[in-house]
Amino acid sequence: MKKLALVILAFIAVSGTAFAQEKEPVKKEPVKIYNPKANAKADIDAAVAKAKKEGKHVFIQVGGNWCSWCIAFHKLVDATPELKDYLNSNYETVLVNYSQDNKNPAVMASLGYPGRFGFPVFVILDGNGKVIHIQNSAYLEEGKGHSVKKVMEFLKGWTFAAVKPENNK
Repeated sequence: MKKLALVILAFIAVSGTAFAQEKEPVKKEPVKIYNPKANAKADIDAAVAKAKKEGKHVFIQVGGNWCSWCIAFHKLVDATPELKDYLNSNYETVLVNYSQDNKNPAVMASLGYPGRFGFPVFVILDGNGKVIHIQNSAYLEEGKGHSVKKVMEFLKGWTFAAVKPENNK
């Protein structure tokens, strides 16, 4: 009986230490969609020049790597060919960082302080760099994320062709 008790105790001791060992936590790589060191003004100026030349508008996504909704939107566009292709065909895109590292105050002022709507926030510029629309992204949500349908409707409503007077008679 003592042998059986010792065997059981030994088994429990070995089993307990096996379960007690903690796994090392999986380290997630930080998301790096936005670049806090980027020259946002230069990026926007380059996009505006290219947009003017190609008959497009500029789509600016303001947010930061700290913002889960910003990352989710970026991933949605990346994973949805319809959105990605439409955006690339009709807009020059710029990601503007807003974070503790760099709040881009001069750029935010020049864009009409879009952060007042939360993040991400989208700004549409024409080919002259004029702000023609600021979009609160919350209006593009449905359920637990952004709606592909609502995002597509928004993008279609602010293309170069969509706002031409002759197309709105």
